[in-house]
Amino acid sequence: MKTALIQIPLIWENPKANRNYLEEKINSIKEADLIVLPEMFTTGFTMNPQDVAETIQGETLLWLKHLAKSKNTAITGSLIIVENGNYYNRLVFVFPSGEVQYYDKRHLFSLAGEQKIYTSGQQKLIVEYKGWKICPLICYDLRFPVFSRNTENYDLLIYVANWPKPRVNAWDILLKARSVENMCYTVGVNRVGWDDSNHEYIGHSQALDFLGNPVLEPQESEGVFIVDFDKNQMLEVRQKLAFLNDRDSFEIL
Repeated sequence: MKTALIQIPLIWENPKANRNYLEEKINSIKEADLIVLPEMFTTGFTMNPQDVAETIQGETLLWLKHLAKSKNTAITGSLIIVENGNYYNRLVFVFPSGEVQYYDKRHLFSLAGEQKIYTSGQQKLIVEYKGWKICPLICYDLRFPVFSRNTENYDLLIYVANWPKPRVNAWDILLKARSVENMCYTVGVNRVGWDDSNHEYIGHSQALDFLGNPVLEPQESEGVFIVDFDKNQMLEVRQKLAFLNDRDSFEIL
């Protein structure tokens, strides 16, 4: 699975400018099966959804579908969606065919008051794409391992984020922990730069293998970073070590 991680500064509450900038980055990619964008990639992490929210049939989804088809790749990332009067921090997974699957962020970031403005999602999403099972999650979800526990035998775990500089050490530690405990490839895509709330982001987008070893070391500069994952190698190690056979059985309410 050839995967492109796009780490950029986001232009505050300006979907059109962010789409234009991201389109340049996406068009620079010669070949990829999957492109991963940051959390709230059209706006930055804003608590003003009334100014920038779109519908699931809106301009950004049409743009993503066009790019996915023209590049023959899947694209994923989160943006602000309004639906039935509620705002969601929604991750969309857009297939080259134009099909869209989505996940609404379950763990809302109470330190910033996200839960007062956005509606929490309840359903975990497992995407099946090119023979891979993919579990995409959003930022603060990283701190809650029970929800991400690999009970579905997924192959790739993705976190898209706006994770600020003061807590980036936790980002690095927890991404490694998630890869080890779930015996899966793990990707974290963060942003860089400053937002209008005066928060600084230094990226650390990265990729880890199923034992927590770096496939891509944490990156601090803006850029497009390409990694390639070998599912057969992962399955061989899972069969040899078989740690997932001893996982707990539980239900999330």
